Amino acid sequence: MPDPAVPPTPPVPLAALLAREDLALRQIAGPSDAATVIHWAHTSEMADPYPYLLGGELLLTAGVHIPGAADPGTYFGDYVSRIVAAGGAALGFGVAPVHDTVPPALVAACDAHGLPLLEVPPRTTFSGVARAVWQLMAQARHTELRRVTEAQQSLAAAASRPDPVPSVLRQLARRVGGWAVLYGPDGAEVASAGRRVGTAARTALTGLAEVVRPSGPGTPASAGHTTADIHLAAYALGAGHGLVLGVATPHRDPGDHTIASVAAVLLSLLTGEQQSGSGAARASALVRLLLGAPPEEVAPLLGAGQWVVVHARPDTLAAPDPVAASALGTALGSPLVDVARDVVRVLLPAERQPAPQAGWTLGASAVVEPRQWAAADIQAARALARARATRVDLVRHGARPALAGLVPEADADAHARALLAPLAPALTETLRAWLSLHGSWDRTALALGVHRNTVRQRIAKCGALLELDLDDPDVRMELWFALRRS
Repeated sequence: MPDPAVPPTPPVPLAALLAREDLALRQIAGPSDAATVIHWAHTSEMADPYPYLLGGELLLTAGVHIPGAADPGTYFGDYVSRIVAAGGAALGFGVAPVHDTVPPALVAACDAHGLPLLEVPPRTTFSGVARAVWQLMAQARHTELRRVTEAQQSLAAAASRPDPVPSVLRQLARRVGGWAVLYGPDGAEVASAGRRVGTAARTALTGLAEVVRPSGPGTPASAGHTTADIHLAAYALGAGHGLVLGVATPHRDPGDHTIASVAAVLLSLLTGEQQSGSGAARASALVRLLLGAPPEEVAPLLGAGQWVVVHARPDTLAAPDPVAASALGTALGSPLVDVARDVVRVLLPAERQPAPQAGWTLGASAVVEPRQWAAADIQAARALARARATRVDLVRHGARPALAGLVPEADADAHARALLAPLAPALTETLRAWLSLHGSWDRTALALGVHRNTVRQRIAKCGALLELDLDDPDVRMELWFALRRS
């Protein structure tokens, strides 16, 4: 069964939906498993719903698609098997207005394929079922957010106690209902709290800690595994620390990863300064910069020779908060993080090349010396703009060949054809008109005789197909010369 492309909301237990008295749903076939969850509700009367399912759905049907002359056993067997193959979580059958009862062959097919089958009474509409699913999701999301918020507050309070590291571990273990352990650079347990797990789980968690312990570019910041029904997770505590946070829980609840990530950031801050004295070095570097020292004299205090500037924006609409920014810096491997409006900037040692991060869109500069930090900041900003325009996780700054360097006409023509090859004629003409009118949506729409929104959609598609930032004046110049030769 494929993994459902689940939405960013908690799933709804099927039992919770069945418990809604206002719906009067009744399960009449398939396994009654308390662990069965649904991620959304979808209505379809297609005979083969497979192409239209993402996985995790409660599929609702009134049986309009059932042919009268078909063999019921064969038809429903094929129908249910396709739903299961697509990852459908359950099937709801409405007994009105087409059918008076649920077909017995459908009941048998759902039992045979292990698909829960719900009877939807005549007075319950499919839209009412879908609304109930979203209401339950909203309630679960609210409960999850409240739990995470309360955990963040308790972890922050624990970090301010006289014994902050043990206090944070104790609070984390209590909030996730499991065991929290801090591993030292040599893999030994430095401190732990909560309900200790068995030998096999402890061994697996120690191995997981080695996976995330910083050892060079590409090392993951966190990793998870399940063994003997115990959920394990490990989190690296920043670059250079060598410390790893391990968490073991008997079950995995929504929000556990967020809570553990906050604890990892706090522990990184609490232990990082003590491990290397880097806090004093960063403070000294800041003071020297404020007093006029050039970057190349300050950089040795930060412990690296060459650098990469990374700009990042969260994929959500919310502006990044300091905790999320710190977590991003920890994942990338640098404590040098700045939150500026809706962008997080990270100054990263060159040996810790940035990797894509879940939930973030990143733009990275070229590798530079400290005296080139300002130029790298601009490169990272442009790379982030290209990443967002082309909807990719990470774009690195890189030089592009320019038409100015292609002196022979044959070479210039070949370059123009290659550059514009992804564009259909209509997109090419829209791009030509838009550039000739200096990017004016209204004037381009008037010139082409289309709506301004059509122009916006076509230009956005041009940017995506060309994988270029059309707001960059260098890109516009290169495209204009290419269009003139096409």
